[in-house]
Amino acid sequence: MIAQLNRLVELIEERLTDEIDVLELSAGLGTTEYHLRRMFSSLAGMPISEYIRRRRMTLAAADVLGGGDLLSIAVRYGYGSSEAFARAFRSVHGVSPADVRRSGGPLRTQPQLRFRLTVEGNSTMDTRLAHRPAFRLVGHATRVPLQHEGINPHIQAHIASLPATEHARLKALGDTDPAGLLQVSADVDLDYTEGSELTYLHGVAVTQGTAIPDDLDTIEVPAGTWAVFRAEGDYPAALQTVWAATATDWFPSNPWRLRPGPSIVAVLERNDDFSTATCELWLPVERT
Repeated sequence: MIAQLNRLVELIEERLTDEIDVLELSAGLGTTEYHLRRMFSSLAGMPISEYIRRRRMTLAAADVLGGGDLLSIAVRYGYGSSEAFARAFRSVHGVSPADVRRSGGPLRTQPQLRFRLTVEGNSTMDTRLAHRPAFRLVGHATRVPLQHEGINPHIQAHIASLPATEHARLKALGDTDPAGLLQVSADVDLDYTEGSELTYLHGVAVTQGTAIPDDLDTIEVPAGTWAVFRAEGDYPAALQTVWAATATDWFPSNPWRLRPGPSIVAVLERNDDFSTATCELWLPVERT
């Protein structure tokens, strides 16, 4: 995966003044657009689209300083007007092209990325693979913004709005793995962008033959393989650390890639105030 990401960066560099089709590039790299975008954003800390924009504006700054018609420069980098180009330029550099021409800066350069795998060898990830038939996730769903670190207050408020009796009813309804009450994230932005909206479901997993009450939301999950990662310790910090390590350590070292589908957190044990917990993170995967 590291080699594929570095080759992607090289291909982007070769096409900075052309239209870049990430789907086409991912096929040429022998992977899927879904996995490529998720791994890139997890490791680079920004979506592919944002990296492309920053690199284009880094090169465009040199053209702006070199003189020439601003509209011609805008068209060269894929913008239909000097106004649209100026907005993109300002969003990266914090100043307009005209300001840069007058004062020479300030400019914010985006270096060309290079991905490297650092092998520590002093820790292992508690992981197993589970092959599951099709099942359903049922419960109460809402739309919330994606938050990479800390407790998501929107999810917290959603769960708090449910009466205690509802948690018990859901738990009694669950009849298959992943077991227990689940935290489900679905319809996540392909680039995993902070602040983008996703569907969050608080519920349980049931077999396809289970009768589902009309007042519950349902997510259909097709048959497939799941990578299951165990996390123990401070909540949600330990879980988020394991989630990040799937991108930095596990996927680059194993012949599996993410496939489209929900991510699921099963809380196995927790203390009364939920400050610590033992969880399982379920991610849908397929062989590379």
